[in-house]
Amino acid sequence: MLHESLSVSRRTAFLAGVAGTAAWLAGTPSFAKGASAPAKRSRIRFGVSTYSFWQFRDGDPPSIESCIDRAAEMGFDGVEILHVQMGEDQSNARLQKLKQQAFRHGLDLCGFSTHQSFVKLDPAERQKNIDHTIRCIELAYALGIPTIRVNTGRWGTTKDFDELMKNKGIEDRLPGITDDEGFKWVIDSLQKCLPKAEECGVVLGLENHWGLGRDAVGVLRVIDAIQSPWLRATLDTGNFLENQYEQYAQLAPHAVLIQAKTYHGGGKWYTLEIDYPRVAKILREANYSGYVSLEMEGQADPAVAVPQSLKDLRAAFEVA
Repeated sequence: MLHESLSVSRRTAFLAGVAGTAAWLAGTPSFAKGASAPAKRSRIRFGVSTYSFWQFRDGDPPSIESCIDRAAEMGFDGVEILHVQMGEDQSNARLQKLKQQAFRHGLDLCGFSTHQSFVKLDPAERQKNIDHTIRCIELAYALGIPTIRVNTGRWGTTKDFDELMKNKGIEDRLPGITDDEGFKWVIDSLQKCLPKAEECGVVLGLENHWGLGRDAVGVLRVIDAIQSPWLRATLDTGNFLENQYEQYAQLAPHAVLIQAKTYHGGGKWYTLEIDYPRVAKILREANYSGYVSLEMEGQADPAVAVPQSLKDLRAAFEVA
């Protein structure tokens, strides 16, 4: 807040500066007479999800601290943190140490991925997931992370995830429940999370992640119903198993983060051939200029496959 002793002239200058900044943010910069606007250049930067170094393999996951160090060594611009990989210590003291560690490396903490599901018959179970999501928003805020990945959730009638993947993410609904009811649970639950998202300045990125969000139509149904700047999309290139490029194009204008799958050594559940120069072109046509976060989901050694994936992604976006 401005101190009351500011003079009128200083207030005027300040307000003029604010107006100029607002115009710049709105995309209306002014240029000297006869000068042309600079050519638009991509601001795409590349992050890596800590998932890329773990993938739910057997044994304890690598620490977030070690993932940050490895990301810096490999030349990434940022790190996306997988919440379930954080372990027991989620104290503010640790969060601030992680933030400072990334800062010393010149890395952004660019995303935070949580697991939750709002497709629950019991309202108490939905509330547990709402509370969990709000807690993750607060963790992201403490870490200085501007967006978290959220899901619609799925019916849960397929108990084994490997079986779900064999069925391309398709499963039976809960008995006697319709898709409309499921979408209402999701929409109502996300609306309860949005006040905290706005308070913390953390955008919820709804991912195409099985269940009701298995395709772009499902993700957009939720986003369009809520109509909030604090709910956008997280576009995962590896979670569309049909008509993937058409679906990328549908979600790209709404995306706040891109998760880019690679499958070096063969995929853990399946392998997709993804034409990343084509993906880059789709994103540029949608004016996307945020982070592309690598999720390496292949069987190869992450020490080799993760830096190779970064090299491939950089090349793809330079060509497009």
